[in-house]
Amino acid sequence: MAVLSDYTIADLECMSHAANYISWQHRLVSPFLGQRVLEVGCGIGNFTGSLLDRELVLACDIEPACIARFEQRYAGRPNLHALVCEPGSAEFADLARWHPDSCLSMNVLEHIEDDARALAAMASVLTAGGSVVLLVPAFQALSGPIDRNLGHYRRYSRGSLERLARVTGLTIQTLHYMNAIGFFGWWMNARLFRRQAQSRAQVEIFDRAVAPWLSRLEAMAPPPFGQSLFAVLRKP
Repeated sequence: MAVLSDYTIADLECMSHAANYISWQHRLVSPFLGQRVLEVGCGIGNFTGSLLDRELVLACDIEPACIARFEQRYAGRPNLHALVCEPGSAEFADLARWHPDSCLSMNVLEHIEDDARALAAMASVLTAGGSVVLLVPAFQALSGPIDRNLGHYRRYSRGSLERLARVTGLTIQTLHYMNAIGFFGWWMNARLFRRQAQSRAQVEIFDRAVAPWLSRLEAMAPPPFGQSLFAVLRKP
């Protein structure tokens, strides 16, 4: 198993300061999550704090350094269990004994080479009728140095995610783009500035000045394009 790089830790910590954006994500995904949630790719727990009102949260990541930081951050939570494992492993399959009713994976699937196998593994541990809630980066045309440094295999479109759901036997409940302003920011970072890493200053400016009003606007009408793609997939 690869050791987590300082660059990746720095990127996760950069995003931990985006409180308004994390709240936006929470409002987006919360209606589709049950009381027994499996969070795949929890990282250092930037989003996990929004889930702690649930009956049970199972949080997993492939990086031991992430889980170590995660356990320090959320020590003493009886409804929270963290472990090092990846979708498709025996340890992951064993999570079915907890009877999770929903799986949340935020900006993780693009890091996995065989995303169909990983998605099928997520669905396999859920109870019947359970939901897989995904947020993934959108539009391959936005791919640049940051994507490569983060280990992204791909960015997604509506069509590619529809095909992925079909081959894994899941039905689509919700599928739409989000963060239209971020689309242009990511394009500039990838194509004009050729940035190698996310800028904490950019993240903080977006979080303070854009996320509060953009989240309200997109709640009324999802945009026809965006930096990310949001999906809710149902297990039969």
